Amino acid sequence: MARQMDTESASVLRGFRPNLYKTTLCLAYQSLGIVYGDLSISPIYVYKSTFSGDLHLYEDDHEILGVLSIVFWTLTLIPLCKYIIFVLGADDNGEGGTFALYSSLCRHSRMGLLNTVHPAHERISSYCSEIPTKDTRMGLLIKEFFEKHKSSRIVLLLVVFLGTGMIIGDGILTPTMSVLSAVYGIRIKAPDLHENYTVFIACIILVGLFALQHYGTHKVGFLFAPIMLIWLLCISGVGMYNIFRWNPRVIGALSPYYIYYFFRKTGRIGWSSLGGVVLCLTGTEAMFADLGHFSKLSIRIAFTGLVYPCLVLAYMGEAAYISKNKMDISSSFYKAIPEVMFWPVFIIATLASVVGSQAIISATFSIVSQCRALRCFPRVKIKHTSNQIHGQIYIPEVNWMLMMSCLAVVIGFRDTRMIGNAYGLAGVTVMFITTCLMFLIISTVWKKNVLLAVLFFVVFGSLELLYISACLGKVHHGGWLPLLFALVIMSLMSIWNYGTMKKDAFELENKVSMDRLLSLGPSLGIARVPGICLLYSNVAFGLPPMFAHFVTNFPAFHHTLIFVTLKSLMVPKVPDVERFHVNRIGPPELSIFRCVVRYGYKEVRDCYNFETQLIEKVAEFLKQESTIEDMTVRGQSPNHISAAVGNEVCRDIAEQRRKEVSGGSGEQWSNTGFQSLGSHQEMKKLMEAREAGGVAYMMGNPYVVASGVSPFLKKFAINIVYGFLRRNCRRPAIALGVPHTSLLEVGMLYQV
Repeated sequence: MARQMDTESASVLRGFRPNLYKTTLCLAYQSLGIVYGDLSISPIYVYKSTFSGDLHLYEDDHEILGVLSIVFWTLTLIPLCKYIIFVLGADDNGEGGTFALYSSLCRHSRMGLLNTVHPAHERISSYCSEIPTKDTRMGLLIKEFFEKHKSSRIVLLLVVFLGTGMIIGDGILTPTMSVLSAVYGIRIKAPDLHENYTVFIACIILVGLFALQHYGTHKVGFLFAPIMLIWLLCISGVGMYNIFRWNPRVIGALSPYYIYYFFRKTGRIGWSSLGGVVLCLTGTEAMFADLGHFSKLSIRIAFTGLVYPCLVLAYMGEAAYISKNKMDISSSFYKAIPEVMFWPVFIIATLASVVGSQAIISATFSIVSQCRALRCFPRVKIKHTSNQIHGQIYIPEVNWMLMMSCLAVVIGFRDTRMIGNAYGLAGVTVMFITTCLMFLIISTVWKKNVLLAVLFFVVFGSLELLYISACLGKVHHGGWLPLLFALVIMSLMSIWNYGTMKKDAFELENKVSMDRLLSLGPSLGIARVPGICLLYSNVAFGLPPMFAHFVTNFPAFHHTLIFVTLKSLMVPKVPDVERFHVNRIGPPELSIFRCVVRYGYKEVRDCYNFETQLIEKVAEFLKQESTIEDMTVRGQSPNHISAAVGNEVCRDIAEQRRKEVSGGSGEQWSNTGFQSLGSHQEMKKLMEAREAGGVAYMMGNPYVVASGVSPFLKKFAINIVYGFLRRNCRRPAIALGVPHTSLLEVGMLYQV
């Protein structure tokens, strides 16, 4: 029998492994069009941007081979060693990107400022099942430093905002640089063509690119991977052709000796040229940012097996051509293409530039959605373009703002050299921020020796700082653009988050206790009307001030009240079984409940089924409460009750009842006609209330202003900037899919 079971297990494994390999290879193929589009088209403009400045005075073979050596070792150290080996291992349960690193830090320490007010709501069992390991001494010191100094947590959040701003800025610069560089290839065959025509063609392509976004990547996604596969094979084939035809000695440039010779010969001019070399890294961050759509193994296979060798061959072939045709260095990529292959490669290059742009635009939509979920970005419309893949989204407001910004950059700059200066600074700044966050991840989350974290930071951070310094030297030549984008976006995100936190703090400070409402009930003569009312607020305990304001001015509310609090946690996804947390407010005869609904920053909020799911969860709560009551009658202890029910919500019921049900509460409301109901009867009343009066929605519509004694900076941030954003962003009811005909809005003035 044992032998038979072993045989069956072996056959299952043999059947499973081919499927796993097939799935992984399929994901690796698909990643070519989504992850590696931007990185793969960089050979179009790297050498042109590098030799566009004073470096054109140093065009001997050793200088050209020195640039090639720098490009080769940069590709080897940053994308291959840093990202493929280390950074991909720092995923947040399969999710990547700047917010994923920050989320992991917040969950394993108290470094975050975006956590909810009540830590109990942050606990997700699937993220707490890790085997605990002992913190290192330095790791504990780092955690204590962040916990002790709030300013350090603010700086950390601002660094994350800066990285986010740079990525969104990349969403503007990538399409402009890619499309404009590809279109400029026309002037190789038509040198007399005026620059205005190439700019016009680039604008037409950009408008078409952004106009197609509402269809979603799933409509045109089947074109992406084949285009990039053909593109990579083309540039590697052309590269090998140029190596053997023009200068096979370029293979020797793989030696780092040429880097030493390059800087010894060129000095400060060589350092300044690094602002062009860094363009070979553009799109590297996408390997980590788009991790949620693929697997680590598939991304590693695609890069090491195809992308990396193809890029190395492309750069080597172009260097071989330049070494024998130094007069063509300003347009070396297209000049290096054999005459018979020029137009096919030009068409593929244009298509590849569109694919590369699509990847960063989709990444921009994704990160804006994450920021919005964590209340760090104004509410915008998020349209899900795929029923199968929830990560494929479209944000109209962001799409058209990106398009207008891209057109403004193309028309205003026209020169790919100046755009390249801006482009390089944005990309390498995001990489350096990732390095800084990885230092904290290695020392506090992975709990490794701090020397390993220091070594990681020194090796990769020093190289990235070298590139940043070179890019900053060109701030006055276009490098100011990503700094401006990042500053504006970071300021808007910071002010929106600050205003939201102040609004939440006001509601928390002015919340109303249940006892106070019960004491006011008889004097107000509160009446109950048929139906169910869902009251949305950010208050997780107590009653929100807008409800007390409503009852005071209009003393009536529905038969069943459900206070709904939506919480976005610093985790990618919340399991369905842990999404709803229901408990009771006040005595049973009031039929008042609270439901905390928890989402991850990567999750889709289903507005259409939410109402049904919520009422079903309340009904389940009543069933569990009925089970507890039945077991209590039979004389079982609370411990046995918790064990029998096996639900965290049920374990809170007894404590909630002890806290919120006072001895006189039932008597205070007895004159108004309410009678205590059993849980079975209450479930029946819940369904009858829904059928009789339907479901109504109540939301606050506060007007937030700074107090009169506030400093000028706070008044400017709250009254002007935050007020402008609140008036012009999507209203909460629309964002939550609340039907307008069933909505009650309560206006209030919040002085923060």
